[in-house]
Amino acid sequence: MNIHWKSFFAGLCSLWLVGCGPAAKDDTIRIAVIPKGTTHEFWQSIHAGARKAEKELTAQGKSVEIIWKGPLKEDDRDQQMGLVESFTVKGVDGIVLAPLDAKALVRPVESAQKSGIPVVIIDSGLETTNYVSFVATDNLKGGEMAGDYMAQQLENRGKVILLRYAVGSASTENRENGFLKALAKYPDIELISSDLYAGPTRETAYQNSQNLLNRFGKEVDAIFCVNENSTIGMTKALREIGRGNGEVKMIGFDAGSQSIKDMESGDVQGLVVQDPVKMGYEGVMTLAAHLDGKKVEKRIDTGVVMISPENLNEEESQRLLNPPLDEYLNQ
Repeated sequence: MNIHWKSFFAGLCSLWLVGCGPAAKDDTIRIAVIPKGTTHEFWQSIHAGARKAEKELTAQGKSVEIIWKGPLKEDDRDQQMGLVESFTVKGVDGIVLAPLDAKALVRPVESAQKSGIPVVIIDSGLETTNYVSFVATDNLKGGEMAGDYMAQQLENRGKVILLRYAVGSASTENRENGFLKALAKYPDIELISSDLYAGPTRETAYQNSQNLLNRFGKEVDAIFCVNENSTIGMTKALREIGRGNGEVKMIGFDAGSQSIKDMESGDVQGLVVQDPVKMGYEGVMTLAAHLDGKKVEKRIDTGVVMISPENLNEEESQRLLNPPLDEYLNQ
């Protein structure tokens, strides 16, 4: 078997964590849900959606078990590859995966499919079509929404920064590309930095934001950050140099509780918001339907909206910003 050795040993460790040997032969449908990480609120919402699906399927008389396991860090491709490989060896009934890397996860996903274990991809794309379905936000559209909204905030004129996330992350790369596509429509908006990355944590995002602002902090008029960590890190860095509260227009992607507080305080002017609960839910329900022999859509769009101070308190905004996570995670 041609297995990348580092990911193979990560897989062995993961096997120890999730239990060794093949899955028990009973009527229980075991679905492994593998996010990019487990600590951030976005992934907790994905988890809640998966549990919601598990609860509904159980109510329909099916015996379903969700096995939730992700990398400790959102840049640990090898650990995530090892998890896919270990669940394949274990013989779960299916896998729902948010790939950390569009290329690196192709081989383990195709290996799972070849072994008869169907895979549904969520959140972030993969450079293969050898999977059951792709359930995700239209991230290109989300990036375009951010660019158009920023132009509106700037009255079509100003100097802006794009803080990227990480090389190989298809979802955030699509957001970045959508943002740049939108900005191209506004000749009086100047992109003064677009080649730096926030990294996998709030801490790396904050440090890299400080570095950016040390160079461009006095001249920048607006900033777009493409995920929860980078938005929170950059907002904090802007406050610390005295350019928060709308002096620099701050547009982010995803809506953790800190970003909501930052919008309420005036430090964030817009958040492009996904529906991660729906994503986790549809990922599991789509896989369950496939296992039942039903035809499923190859691509399922879970939606994206722009939330601003003007619509922050509307019912639909509050549904997305404050999902009832405890209802599904504390059972």
